[in-house]
Amino acid sequence: MTMPAITGHGVYTPALSISNDELVEAFNAYADRWNAEHAKQIAAEEVEAMTHSSADFIFSASGIESRYVLDKTGVLDPARMFPKLAARPDEAPGHMAEMAVDACAKALDMAGRAGDEIDLVICAASNHERAYPAVAIEIQQLLGAGGFAFDMNVACSSATFGIQAAADMIRAGSVKRALVVCPEICSAHLEWRDRDCHFIFGDVCTAVVVEPASEAKGDHWLIHSTRCATQFSNNIRNNNGFLRRTHDQMEDRRDMQFMQNGRKVFKEVLPMVSAHILDHLDATGWQADDLGRLWLHQANKTMNDFIGKKVLGRMPEIGEQPNILQDYANTSSAGSIIAFSKHSGDMAKGAKGVICSFGAGYSVGSVLVERA
Repeated sequence: MTMPAITGHGVYTPALSISNDELVEAFNAYADRWNAEHAKQIAAEEVEAMTHSSADFIFSASGIESRYVLDKTGVLDPARMFPKLAARPDEAPGHMAEMAVDACAKALDMAGRAGDEIDLVICAASNHERAYPAVAIEIQQLLGAGGFAFDMNVACSSATFGIQAAADMIRAGSVKRALVVCPEICSAHLEWRDRDCHFIFGDVCTAVVVEPASEAKGDHWLIHSTRCATQFSNNIRNNNGFLRRTHDQMEDRRDMQFMQNGRKVFKEVLPMVSAHILDHLDATGWQADDLGRLWLHQANKTMNDFIGKKVLGRMPEIGEQPNILQDYANTSSAGSIIAFSKHSGDMAKGAKGVICSFGAGYSVGSVLVERA
């Protein structure tokens, strides 16, 4: 079978960022407004007063220091607390497609390819801005790509699931060259008014070119093996969808944004991910000592440290398990690809690593790669 390879990668980073201090100032102002509006209920102990957030709390809980966003004015407005993105006419590129074109252009440039050489586009993301037409097909048109395109949603695991789908089709010969693109506008489905999660997400877009290794024009990463797994859980959930109207419930309900039971996620996902990676290595004939780098989903530093220690059998050394969430926060499916894109160029030929993403579903995907 044809050996697939990652020959190019790119990251689109929004121009705007929000520091923890900025975020806390806005959140605390919102909390004060809410407490004033509900003073009577709070005094009567009918509801609990909202507690202030702090930059120290955010960093200790997550390792996040800032996040990039498409809009910060709306997010930091205590009377609004969500992004303000202008509606676009149907004839104009959507927000996700616009982000994607930038990231794809960078990935194509690295691979030495043009858009019309692509015959598969997979838009793999945790949320899509519309049900149809597929955002992937819009990206395909904007790039001048041929073949076919489709959207994929496996939440935070979408990138690795997308790479597996592309790699499998290249192995089978049904496509020649693919783009897996992850435009994540996480700021739009985050509940910025919830202290427990208001700091988690940021916006970004990543893209990777996957093609036969034999056709690579420069340095590339052989995709030796891919593996995906899912197990149903409600502990990370978003109930927003087109069926809302059929339930006669169109109001702004809390469960229409990102919901998470963090303690259960930590307890249940980490053993699942660690075992998944170790089983994948074993099935491929690789040892943990073979890994020069782990590019993990960027949700929480403590989670990544746990997984790194379980997989390697020791605490990862500096550089072995790079984190980017301190600058980008959690960017859902894009996180592991940002880490790979920014922390792989220094590795020598023959170096091996694993790209792994995990999240809602539960879902986990891993890609074993080697520098060539």
